Amino acid sequence: MKKVAIVAGGNSGEHDISLLSAKNVFDILDKRLFKPYLIHIKGVDWTCTAEDGTVYSIDKNDFSLTMANEKIFFDVVFIAIHGTPGEDGKLQGYFDMLNIPYTGCDLFTSALTFNKYFCNLTVAKLGIPIAASLHFYKGTPIDAENVRQVCGFPCFVKPCNSGSSVGVSKVHNEEELYRATTEAFKHDKQILIEAYLAGKEVTCGVLESKGEIVPLTVTEIISENEFYDFESKYTDNLHSMVTPAPISKEAFQKIMDFSKKIFLFLDCKGVARIDYIVTADGTPYFLEINTIPGQTAMSIIPHQIEYLGKELQETYTEIITNALL
Repeated sequence: MKKVAIVAGGNSGEHDISLLSAKNVFDILDKRLFKPYLIHIKGVDWTCTAEDGTVYSIDKNDFSLTMANEKIFFDVVFIAIHGTPGEDGKLQGYFDMLNIPYTGCDLFTSALTFNKYFCNLTVAKLGIPIAASLHFYKGTPIDAENVRQVCGFPCFVKPCNSGSSVGVSKVHNEEELYRATTEAFKHDKQILIEAYLAGKEVTCGVLESKGEIVPLTVTEIISENEFYDFESKYTDNLHSMVTPAPISKEAFQKIMDFSKKIFLFLDCKGVARIDYIVTADGTPYFLEINTIPGQTAMSIIPHQIEYLGKELQETYTEIITNALL
């Protein structure tokens, strides 16, 4: 029986969502094959809580756990941290140094895909449409007229290295631009200002399965808020999902093809979710890729897997087994 450390928490605004994802994985995991341990990471505190409520510290020198006078080493890590340090390459580098296998992408792919600007540049090399955008480091003057000319209004202001739409604002004019950039810089030292694209927001999960890269299906995301922000993502009555997405067959197939191509080109592993906007003329524009997508009961990947008639437990077994290869 393999010992699986499910790491959760992290140091971003997605901390609590990560805990929900990890708990869902913990509950669903096949206990006949795996012995799961839920590891909570918050700043310098790395802990594991036993069934009796006792809290044990993780030895960061070798990522081990001493419980009931037994030193426990893990066979594999299931990374369920959304945001830093789980989705940006930091934990991946740590586990690489300790030679401990883990689920998901490696250090380089994680760091690249977590930065929205540099990921966009990379995906554009595949000929996949992306929105017009501007990139700024903290302290760089932002010319509102240049933003108007390149991106137009409305537009989106986003921290480059953040997930779950944390720190993202939709901006309608120059006055709102200042407030939005100030807010985004609270979350990151880099921001992306991106043109607004009118259309349907859709997403496509991609899974490594039986040696193949398999796009799952395309789901439309309908938000009750102005856009699919943090609140609407994690509040049941503020969003809904339609699978398969009500778009043309051509757009649907193009998204499936794009998603497989992106997953392969970026050397992704395990499971990922890729978001798009489909404009009125049927063109899919790449928005972003999530290399550690949510695994909560209301998350999109579990929804798509269940829609296809697959067992979530079997999927998690496959993800962990592939990480051990």
